[in-house]
Amino acid sequence: MTAVRRTAPVLVAALLLLVCAGRAGATGYRYWSFWERTDGHWTYATQGPASVRPGDGTVQGFRFTVGADAADAGRPRGTADFDTICADTPAKAGSKRVGLVLDFGTPADAPSGEAPPERRAVCARVPSDASSADALAAVAGPLRYDTNALLCAIAGYPHKGCGEQVSTDREPTAAPESDSSESSESGPSLGLPIGVGVVALLAGAAIWQSRRRRDASG
Repeated sequence: MTAVRRTAPVLVAALLLLVCAGRAGATGYRYWSFWERTDGHWTYATQGPASVRPGDGTVQGFRFTVGADAADAGRPRGTADFDTICADTPAKAGSKRVGLVLDFGTPADAPSGEAPPERRAVCARVPSDASSADALAAVAGPLRYDTNALLCAIAGYPHKGCGEQVSTDREPTAAPESDSSESSESGPSLGLPIGVGVVALLAGAAIWQSRRRRDASG
């Protein structure tokens, strides 16, 4: 067991160094993420806004963020209740109402030289067959797209850039105020659970190797 006591701490320390090194060099993308409100919670949309046809009473969100993937993207903040957002927009035959939460992100996520506008919640009344992109264009223009139809700017923000790669290795910023229980702005990081799992695997290997040596010497 002496070999195990000596080997396990070394394995743990080496693994932690590997995990930290991987995170230190992390890169992500600066972009507008698209979210849907389901059962009182934000879920990352699996389709683009041009493909989604929301129903009357739907709440959707757009958040300008920096992240590597869906688990990394910041959720929209602010009021996300349809009755509140569309309180002054009555129902009308032949149309539908879509509540939109527009979160322009934090100064840390803003492109150099730009400052994010205040987040807002707006109600779009659009034709019954309108897409989420149509609803967005009705209340938050001008929109800007790139040649691949990637949404680059909402209400003119940001003025330039589109999905550019940026470093996510930066100092943490103070958590922004939130009016909901969803205080976390991003999905859970997988680095720590994976690291713990590998540590357990390596520790088990060390124990097996120690027993093998003891049996061989006996």
